[in-house]
Amino acid sequence: MAKLIGILTAGGDSPGLNAAIRGVGKAALGHYGMQVIGFRDGFRGFMENRSMELDSATLSGILTLGGTILGTSRDKPHRMPVGGKLMDMTDVMVDNYRRHNLDVLVCLGGGGTTKNAYRLAQKGLNIITLPKTIDNDVAKTDVTFGFDTALGIATEAIDRLHSTAHSHHRIIVVEIMGNRVGWLALGAGVSGGADVILIPEIPYDVEVVAEAINHRSRSGKRFSLVAVAEGAISKPEAMALAEAQKKVDKAKNAATRTKAEAALKELELQHTGHTMRLARELEQLTGLESRVTILGYLQRGGTPSAADRLLATRLGTACTDLIDAGTYGVMVAARGDATEPVPLQDVAGKLKTVPPDHPWVVSARRVGTCLGD
Repeated sequence: MAKLIGILTAGGDSPGLNAAIRGVGKAALGHYGMQVIGFRDGFRGFMENRSMELDSATLSGILTLGGTILGTSRDKPHRMPVGGKLMDMTDVMVDNYRRHNLDVLVCLGGGGTTKNAYRLAQKGLNIITLPKTIDNDVAKTDVTFGFDTALGIATEAIDRLHSTAHSHHRIIVVEIMGNRVGWLALGAGVSGGADVILIPEIPYDVEVVAEAINHRSRSGKRFSLVAVAEGAISKPEAMALAEAQKKVDKAKNAATRTKAEAALKELELQHTGHTMRLARELEQLTGLESRVTILGYLQRGGTPSAADRLLATRLGTACTDLIDAGTYGVMVAARGDATEPVPLQDVAGKLKTVPPDHPWVVSARRVGTCLGD
């Protein structure tokens, strides 16, 4: 009897999701004679049993489309808003899996999706995940699909800002997505020739940044371009957050822990609007006007790059090979030009950050880019 595959996309949308859906679907239908159904709007649609058949007609023409034909959501199986309350709906999802007689559920998503998928795997479901995110922060894979497209968009934005910056004696600050990791800001900053690159992994000293900009001004450079990850953080802020986290970790009872967590959350909330504050600080320290551009969701949209279409298709077809072999409870990781199944327990809850000695960091320093430290 032909195997039946369920598939969903969860978390933030990302270029390449439709290419991955197509890769899984076409290989499953045409090569292995399997059947495929999709669940709408992530784990929410899976819980509500909102499904659609993914046949050849549905999969046709979606390779170049951005977004996801299935829709997505950030709902978590174990903490899902239902009737005004947060409820654990994993058992409902297990029932729906069995009601459809699924052989496997394929979940396309980033770090949060991997954790949620692993919870379902622990309930006894056959699960495979594919790594997508523009942040490139999923552990145990060389790269995630969506990253290359976002990198190209962010780099092009920096290129365009360069052309207008030449006409003004200003600081141009561009905020690039990356709340916890700096892969996107670092890659776009190096590719676009940013003069300063600030990422979460390397806390910065604003005075060091200001001096780098002043040095350029004294050398006759009319502008400075600063690429900032949205999660970039100053050294004092990093120390304060580390101390607050220590108090959470050392809390000996529930009341103390609740208080410590509230203090930590308050510090995290204070980080909102960080890029605008940085721009004002740099104005004060350098005497130069600053202008801020926040790329935001522009980085998620549009047609996926050729590299992302290729990667998503490779991962999707490799996924069907694993299904045919009965290999479950894994993420399909990119490993060079090949793929590799990685146990979900080795991925869930992990984060791939930028190492301080990464070649991109080394190259940035070699060409004179200021990293704020």
